Amino acid sequence: MRRLVGMAAVLAVCTSMVTITQAAAAEPQYFAAQRIGERPPMGWNSWNKFGCDINEDLIRGAADALVSSGMKDAGYQYVNIDDCWAEQNRTADGKLEPNHEKFPHGIKALADYVHGLGLKLGIYTSAGTLTCQKTMPGALDHEEADAQSFADWGVDYLKYDNCNNQGRPAIERYTKMGDAIKKTGRPMIYALCEWGENQPWTWGRDAGAQLWRTTGDISDNWGSMTGILDQQVGLEKYAGPGGWNDPDMLEVGNGGMTDAEYRSHFSLWALLNAPLLAGNDLPAMSAANKTILENKDVIALDQDWAGTQGHKIRDDGDTEVWAKPMSDGSATVVLFNRGSATAAMSTTAKDLGLKGRDYRVRDLWSGTETETTGTLRAAVPSHGSAVFRVWPATHPAAAPMTTLALPSPDYVPADRPLTTTLKVTNDGSTPIADVRTTVTAPAGWKLDGPGSFTTPVVLPGKSWQKQVTFKPVSPSGDHVTLTAKASYLTLWGKRELTSEGMSPLVSRPPAGTTALSKAPWMSSDNGWGPVERGTSNGEADAGDGHKITIAGTAYDDGIGAHAPSSVRVYVGAGCTSVSALVGMDDENSGGSVGFRLLGDGKELAATGVMHRGDQAQPLSAQLSGVQVLELSVNDAGDGNTNDHADWANATITC
Repeated sequence: MRRLVGMAAVLAVCTSMVTITQAAAAEPQYFAAQRIGERPPMGWNSWNKFGCDINEDLIRGAADALVSSGMKDAGYQYVNIDDCWAEQNRTADGKLEPNHEKFPHGIKALADYVHGLGLKLGIYTSAGTLTCQKTMPGALDHEEADAQSFADWGVDYLKYDNCNNQGRPAIERYTKMGDAIKKTGRPMIYALCEWGENQPWTWGRDAGAQLWRTTGDISDNWGSMTGILDQQVGLEKYAGPGGWNDPDMLEVGNGGMTDAEYRSHFSLWALLNAPLLAGNDLPAMSAANKTILENKDVIALDQDWAGTQGHKIRDDGDTEVWAKPMSDGSATVVLFNRGSATAAMSTTAKDLGLKGRDYRVRDLWSGTETETTGTLRAAVPSHGSAVFRVWPATHPAAAPMTTLALPSPDYVPADRPLTTTLKVTNDGSTPIADVRTTVTAPAGWKLDGPGSFTTPVVLPGKSWQKQVTFKPVSPSGDHVTLTAKASYLTLWGKRELTSEGMSPLVSRPPAGTTALSKAPWMSSDNGWGPVERGTSNGEADAGDGHKITIAGTAYDDGIGAHAPSSVRVYVGAGCTSVSALVGMDDENSGGSVGFRLLGDGKELAATGVMHRGDQAQPLSAQLSGVQVLELSVNDAGDGNTNDHADWANATITC
């Protein structure tokens, strides 16, 4: 009976293949259009690095660099022009015209050049009367003419934005362009950039799209990236081959985040099956950023043919576990640390949906392969991630998965000893022997006791640990970094590990009243650009804010934020109160936010929802016994577009 069922399945597959082959032969262009977007697109876009400062030489240079850097070989295919490429006005017959100075040879010549490199060209417009920068016409009521122009030029990808839309229904506007693209007969990725305002994941496919933006624009900072990540939770059921959730483009290499943060960004976007669209200066790309963007093991998560989007399986506050089932029966896990200090994290193969007794584990950033009996563990640095791909195995075929941890606290007061626990854990099925560990005191600190240890063996499933203490001598800087090393023997030879723990170094504020714009911050996260001291948020670049103004009243001091935002300040149980006047800044239109004051994670005071034009509200709280004060701004649940928020005249009294 099994054989008969198997034969029936084979015949069904063969019949389907014949049908597909016949369809391809009869209508090759239609068949190609059906396959477009089968996997998340990969490529490059001009906006994040260059904005409106583009021309045909820059686009050609990016295409050349995509090939010469090895990114094409890694899977990057699209070279996408964003806003500001066309003349301000249409031609006499109502068509778009490339900007004469920036693109003197036209878009078709550029497309031919890009195609000659084995790549594809993308372009941009908006489902409105003007594009977002108002430098060129949008496509509203010109959908068929513009789609045909794109097809005639050889465009392969359209990013369709949402600015200046005249308040007309989104589904109507985006479906009209989808129909226009289909009418041209040219296969073209159609990417909705509707900012998630009308839940495009529920109707994007019906509008003819292969991608739909789920949020507002990304900014090159940690707060923006994590804020967008949070908004992907629960959307996984809407994604799959031919239609993908789009959390916006990559910021890797643009300078606003650390290498660890960029690795987290890239890993999580791949796990989410997001389009992988680099946005950096490709010809000037550093070796570190090249390593991130060309990591084929991580790219494979994004491009897995099954197209099952990864999702969050555990949230412990600052630490999260994200997982993704893979088409070959393996699973991938990202241990993600959002905290300000290194964290010891773990999960199990069972949590990933895998069954078995032994598992092969590949670390997708180091390339190291180990085996485990089920536990997946790592010491994950602040804002970092550990990424493992896990396969069920029949017997141990590699050295046991071993971790070295030197946990660091959320913060380190400069006037107190620091005590932590050095720990070696064997999660494999064979022992490790002759385990030698050392710890190094950071500058300005000294070890209280020995710094080198030896243990003869750590058995499978067991740990060895030792408490170590560091005493302050002359601490300096804004962080304390603890380093440990270990060497050990396995049946597969000698192995070595290094662990680094980092925590903010903090001191109590001085007695009296201190402006929070001038106080040391433990951390600051922001939804768009950096948190600004003494000015409004401004835009994406540091220092581009303006005088703080709420409902027409100007303030000489304060903190300029953009939801979602957090500023954490160490007060060390030595301060009595905090106060500010809060509201939305006049520099932008629309938006809504909520302000909160938290002490050691607990809410002390909060506003209701505030809108632009609302008078500033006083917000204050008592700080008796509080170690860490947090100034938090949320987006009031309606997305964070235009959410510029001010903490005017914010002070603490100690």
